[in-house]
Amino acid sequence: MINPKNLPIPSIQRLPRYLRLLEEAKARGERVVSCTRIAEDLGQLSVQVRKDLAITGVTGRPKVGYRIDELVEAIRNFLGWNQTTNAFLVGVGNLGSAILNYGGFVAHGLNVVGVFDSNPTLCGKMVNGHKIIPFAEMLDYVKMLNGYGASVQMGVITVPAVAAQEVADKLVKSGVRGIWNYAPTVLELPDHVVCENVKLSESFAVLTSRMRNRDS
Repeated sequence: MINPKNLPIPSIQRLPRYLRLLEEAKARGERVVSCTRIAEDLGQLSVQVRKDLAITGVTGRPKVGYRIDELVEAIRNFLGWNQTTNAFLVGVGNLGSAILNYGGFVAHGLNVVGVFDSNPTLCGKMVNGHKIIPFAEMLDYVKMLNGYGASVQMGVITVPAVAAQEVADKLVKSGVRGIWNYAPTVLELPDHVVCENVKLSESFAVLTSRMRNRDS
């Protein structure tokens, strides 16, 4: 068993690419696949593919490869995409609205059960079937969910940096165990809450620098 604190992040980031390729192969009626085939299709080394897939606990058979059904299930199980994760989203600006309107996350088990914003002109409006609730009412909404036997495991933060810590604190009080943080700031969180910071500016910097150096 791999210690969660020592999980190989680059390998985890590649798993969705493998999953998409495998599901496409499954749709074509294919039953088995080799590391070499996956590596060739994705432009990677087969040894890297084998190491990446090993973290899911599944192993291939010599001269046969992996059973696609088994490998798809192993990847989805490892990522937690074979179960529903209830989430709150806070901040319904352009980025928050884009996330709500993107249907791909639903296929991965993300179930947004509450959408919040502190802007009174937004509260009460609908975004892709989600009614925007005043941020001040979040804890009351949690009590209502608990009354129905539901709970929230994840918080998605899409507010400006100046407001992110306040939002994070209230999400922690709401019982979340993980925060997906799009705000460009470092959050102070208790040890039992995991956080993934989405570094949009850093990703953009990598893209533009690669473009610039390729053209020079």
